[in-house]
Amino acid sequence: MRDVQTLVWPGHLIASLRYEYAFRRVSAYDSHTQGVNMAPRHSTPIPSELAQAPMKTVRPRDAGDVYAHPRAEFARLTEHGLLHRVANGYYIVVPQDMVGRVWMPGLEAAAAGIASAIYGADAVVVMGPSAARLHGAIPRALATATIAVPQQHREIELSDRPAVMRFVKRDTDRLDAERIETALGPVLVTTPEQTVLDLAHRPKLGSVDVDVRSAVVAVLARSDRQRISELAVDQLRVASLRRAEDWART
Repeated sequence: MRDVQTLVWPGHLIASLRYEYAFRRVSAYDSHTQGVNMAPRHSTPIPSELAQAPMKTVRPRDAGDVYAHPRAEFARLTEHGLLHRVANGYYIVVPQDMVGRVWMPGLEAAAAGIASAIYGADAVVVMGPSAARLHGAIPRALATATIAVPQQHREIELSDRPAVMRFVKRDTDRLDAERIETALGPVLVTTPEQTVLDLAHRPKLGSVDVDVRSAVVAVLARSDRQRISELAVDQLRVASLRRAEDWART
C-alpha cells in the first residue's frame, strides 16, 4: 500500500492561482454579456385581440374573452404606456415605435377609431369638415370631428384633449368614400366630390370655426366634375353643387 503524500503549495502560489481564476471568470462573463443590458426587463405584451382591433381602438366591455377583469388590465396597460385612453371607455393601442414617448393620435383618426369600435370599420365614414381636413383643405387642427354612422349616437367628449366627436346618421353604403391611411390604419373618408356636396348642403355641420367656403373651393378644385355632377343628381344635391360653384366664382 502506497503512502499518500500531502502536497503543500506555497501561499503566494495559491493567491496567484486564485487571482488568475477570478480573472478568467470575469473575462468570460464580460465576453458573454458584451452589449447586453443585464438589468431586469419587465414586459407587458398587448394581446393580439387588442393589437388587431379595427383602427387599433378597443373597449374594456369588448375584452371579456381576453381578460377576466378588463378594466383593471386596461388601466395597467395604460400605465405602462401601451394603451392610450382617448375617451371614457375607449382606448387606442399605442404604436410600438411610440411606446415610452409622448404620443396622441390625430382627432379624425381617433374619432374614426371610436366609431369603428361601436359600428365596425366598414360602417363608418369620416365626413364634412373632418373629411376636408384629411383632404388637406383645412390646414389647422379642429376641435370637432364629424363621422357618418348608420345609427344615431350621442356625441362623445374626448378625454385626452378639448375636443368632441359628433355622429351624423347617414346611409353610409351610399356615400361616395375612399380609404385614406392614418396613424391608426386606413379609414373610409368621403371623396372630394362627396365632401363638396356635404359641406355645401350643410355649411354649419360640425359647428367648426373655419371658413367652410374656402374649404369647399379647395376641395372642388380637386374634384372630378363629371363624377360630382352624377352624385349631385343621384343624391338630390344639385342645389348644393350650384352653391359650391357660386362660391368658387366669387
